[in-house]
Amino acid sequence: MQDPPVAGFARHVGIAAEDEALLAGVPLFSGVSLESLRMLLADARVCSHPRHAVLFLQGEPAGHFYVVLDGWVKLFRTTSDGQETVIAAVARGESFAEAASFAEGVFPVGAQVAEEARLLVVPTLSFTDQLKRNPMLAVNMLAGMSRHLRGLVEEIEQRTVKSAVQRLGAFLLKRCPDGREAAMIDLPTDKGLVAARLGMRPETLSRALGKLRAVGVSTRDRRVAVSDVGALRRYAEGEPIGADRPRFLSS
Repeated sequence: MQDPPVAGFARHVGIAAEDEALLAGVPLFSGVSLESLRMLLADARVCSHPRHAVLFLQGEPAGHFYVVLDGWVKLFRTTSDGQETVIAAVARGESFAEAASFAEGVFPVGAQVAEEARLLVVPTLSFTDQLKRNPMLAVNMLAGMSRHLRGLVEEIEQRTVKSAVQRLGAFLLKRCPDGREAAMIDLPTDKGLVAARLGMRPETLSRALGKLRAVGVSTRDRRVAVSDVGALRRYAEGEPIGADRPRFLSS
């Protein structure tokens, strides 16, 4: 006899216990209790994919969505003449393809693994069946998605009011674990994906990483070390550093 979905969640979908906290923080699920989340994901499964693996292509039927547990995924569109445009780079703790799945349509973009990834694959049909049985889950999820939308709007606003270095600082800060004074962050090998996400050129990203050394950020290959999360937070929130600091403050 099988365990009920709630009790056997980790065993049924192959998800580690520490990933539950990550899933609870995903904007799509942020208003949902852990018990309800386990029911919603009872038919989900965890899959590992190597770099460059194609998850789906633009125009394919959308019957499931994903959550990134580890790694990076590139979302892209392909023009009629074969040119590829990067739409987004999706990182750990973020979901994608849910809008197309809920609309019972097709994927408007393609998805390819940019760095070896572990993904939670959620079938839309069973997920929406659970929502129909408990409308309050849908209400809580709408609240979480509303907060996520506000966050996206803030990211767009930052492109006009914050420098490239500050935007990169904010991006790295979101990937620092809560309560840590220092952190290690793995970027995709193709740093151009991060540049595209932040609305800057790859060479601008490289210069921005160099400038963040003044607040304890160092890079080696694709690994970023943040030695002082507090200093990075202060800079991302507007405190000047190095050459940006007014002269009367640097004396």
